[in-house]
Amino acid sequence: MTSQLNVDTIVDKAGSGGSNVKMANTSTYVSDGGNVTQNTVQGVAKHWINYDMASTTPRDSLNTSSLVDNAVGQYFANTTNAFSTLNYCINMTTNSYAGDSFQLGPAGAPKTNLGTDTTSKYGMWIYSNGAYVDAKYNYLLGHGDLA
Repeated sequence: MTSQLNVDTIVDKAGSGGSNVKMANTSTYVSDGGNVTQNTVQGVAKHWINYDMASTTPRDSLNTSSLVDNAVGQYFANTTNAFSTLNYCINMTTNSYAGDSFQLGPAGAPKTNLGTDTTSKYGMWIYSNGAYVDAKYNYLLGHGDLA
């Protein structure tokens, strides 16, 4: 037997507003068109950072325990909660540096001094016109399963 709950607002027991809603990792939502269901937990970002390479303090972040500055243009991020495997996906974007285009990651630049990526640490680097550079506006977004 299934049931349906129709409400306008869910609040805490005291009636003061807000509530914690817990979802199972099998929870689904219906697509915009109404024909497809998707796993809610799988579609949520598990890690993100907005930071300036001149500082190891993020402007804002989720699930980030620390940023480590290894050298000019070379950082690694530590997550508070680890991914369950190395099969996570990190997307990094940045601004242009003095009008030049950046290369993010390994394109044309060796990954040095960053060590091996783990389920709770990954390296990132920015390379422009033959040299590593520190960029002011950097944005990272991580998807994957948490441990």
